[in-house]
Amino acid sequence: MKKKKSQDKQIIGWREYVHFPEWGVRNVRAKVDTGARTSSLHVDDIVLLKNNRIRFYVVLCGRDPLKRKKVVARRLRKGRVRSSTGAKTERWYVKAKVSLGDVQRDIVINLIDRGGMNFRMLLGRTAIDDSFLVDVDRSFLLGKKRKVVCR
Repeated sequence: MKKKKSQDKQIIGWREYVHFPEWGVRNVRAKVDTGARTSSLHVDDIVLLKNNRIRFYVVLCGRDPLKRKKVVARRLRKGRVRSSTGAKTERWYVKAKVSLGDVQRDIVINLIDRGGMNFRMLLGRTAIDDSFLVDVDRSFLLGKKRKVVCR
């Protein structure tokens, strides 16, 4: 695949809203993290199912953990991830279709409890590398959240 030139890439902020159309999940506030290779999503209650499937709940609201959406997806693998603090954890990986503004693509996401973090999702560089440039001084360039439920 041919890489886009810088002038052809869309500019995004250091934080953006991400949507998962196939899961029926919208407005996940994500921190764009160019230091992270893969993306991470805050989920609860991971359960392995038959036929290489995995069930989990996407936490929709950081202030209300009961607001969540059940998702069943095909699990890709389990892998070790080193956090920003240097701690290594094992996490499950799934593939998901995400929408960032007008761009839709399949990305690989690892599932983790990010309950103590400010953002329910980290958007890693493999999710943004060939279509976006990050303006670290700006936020939510791809659109505002439609309905304010919580942060």
